[in-house]
Amino acid sequence: MGTRDETLILPLECFVAAALALSELAKVCKFGLSHIRVPSRAAEQYIPFPEQGSFLVVRTWVAGQMASIGEDANRTSTYPAEVEAGGNAAAGSKSELKALWPFIIITITYLLFTVTDGAVRMLVLLHAYNKGFTAMEVAIMFTLYELMGAVTNLAAGMAGSKWGIRATLISGLLLQIVGLGMLYGWSDDWSKGEAIVYVTIAQAMCGIAKDLTKLGGKTVTKLVTPEEKQVRLFKLVSALTGYKNSLKGVGYFMGAALLDWSYEAAISVNIGFIVVALPFAIFGLTTQLGRVASKNITLAAVFKQSDNINYLSLARLFLFGSRDLWFEVPLPFYLRSPEGLGWPRAAVGALLASYIIIYGQCQSYSPQLVLAPLKQSPPNKWACILWNAVLAVCPIFMGAMALTSMYDEPGDSSTGKVATLMIGVFSFAIIFAINSAVHSYLVVKYAEGNKVAMNVGFYYMANAFGRLTGTIISGALYSYVGSNVNDGLAACFLASLVFVVISTVVTFWLDDDEGGLRCGGSLGCLGAPPLEDRDVNGETGDGADVEAPVGPSSGVRQ
Repeated sequence: MGTRDETLILPLECFVAAALALSELAKVCKFGLSHIRVPSRAAEQYIPFPEQGSFLVVRTWVAGQMASIGEDANRTSTYPAEVEAGGNAAAGSKSELKALWPFIIITITYLLFTVTDGAVRMLVLLHAYNKGFTAMEVAIMFTLYELMGAVTNLAAGMAGSKWGIRATLISGLLLQIVGLGMLYGWSDDWSKGEAIVYVTIAQAMCGIAKDLTKLGGKTVTKLVTPEEKQVRLFKLVSALTGYKNSLKGVGYFMGAALLDWSYEAAISVNIGFIVVALPFAIFGLTTQLGRVASKNITLAAVFKQSDNINYLSLARLFLFGSRDLWFEVPLPFYLRSPEGLGWPRAAVGALLASYIIIYGQCQSYSPQLVLAPLKQSPPNKWACILWNAVLAVCPIFMGAMALTSMYDEPGDSSTGKVATLMIGVFSFAIIFAINSAVHSYLVVKYAEGNKVAMNVGFYYMANAFGRLTGTIISGALYSYVGSNVNDGLAACFLASLVFVVISTVVTFWLDDDEGGLRCGGSLGCLGAPPLEDRDVNGETGDGADVEAPVGPSSGVRQ
């Protein structure tokens, strides 16, 4: 830190990271606005808009999600579709923009939060590595982060349904400040045991915060997309999730760069991001968004999911466990270890950031660049099974390479060692992104309209349990299997393969066979209809907006 070059370069790295974050935020807002369109022939409702003390005209398919449902809900006044807001087209256009306001606000807040979520993970992991903690000890630090995330998804689904998404979003942002603030107190004078307990509790706060905030980001796409527009919903879910992951990658890079500058400054910058996000959530959302009738909100109702949600959640558990079995702890440790590649912190952060950004961008564009050309958009269970099976190739390749003699040489002097590891890591990122895009769409597709918060919360509870399982097992495998770090890394890759296979098998149980499987224009199987029977966008008819059905049905057998 004493040299002039470092003094100039590290703030520049942070500036670049911030610029990337703002760029990604602008792109997802632009994408979202271009892919959501209020149907032109839907009934209208008036809903309180507290910020302006007036009533906001929105379409039924949005209003039905925002307003409480049931006899105990507040009644809203409905008007025929022919009635224009304020009696003119200009008022109608204004109401359409305001109907999209929840998406805009939640997107901004969610993505700003995501930068800090990636950054804090790198802060804790690399700071612990520098203090001499083992892979297993670092994995323990993240156990409550993942466990509390799993529990929070249950509670958040109920809370979001009872009190609205605004309440869960604000709570998540405030808890992130608490978790980050606790990291200021991590003292060098503590024993390892004391440090592990303290940091684990701080990470628990961040884990709760992440899943409270994630609930809003994942449910708002369903709330602003009409039921019959499944292709549009798929693109919107993929875009929001993909850009979120890209910004998390920016956070990884920012966390590593700031840590080289100052540990305390790194924490302060991340708290600053949350402070910027808070006013959007506090002043930009109504309390009714995402609420359902109170009679539907019970713990039993949360666990009483449709078969499709249950099977998809179980498949998600093993899918994300397969990644975290090697990515979250073993890979960074291997990159830093002299016996592995021996890279500096900034290089490790840059590589992990590149993985997350590539993963996020591939997830955003997989509908257009991969699934649409293969005639798999919108996807069904067969597309999910296909891409799960393709993913299995990556851990097989990486595990086999890690056991070869080219990995025996310490450091990064072996070109083959570096090249094969990078090929495996980034191939996994690309294929995993397609899998994740398909999964993220299917859960929203299967979700019941008036219980979407609980459905999505349950699903991401399984996601968090998968990450927790993968993280704990990875720490044990990397630390204790074999006689060197290469053996430990190979064991993690092979365990990842087992999880991918289990995820693939579970997906077979989904009841979503309609459409079969296509691989381009000429190859179809499993009951795939002729291409002339399908619209080019995967929707029937000319793709124009039609009146959306009112009610919770998702158009899929539950």
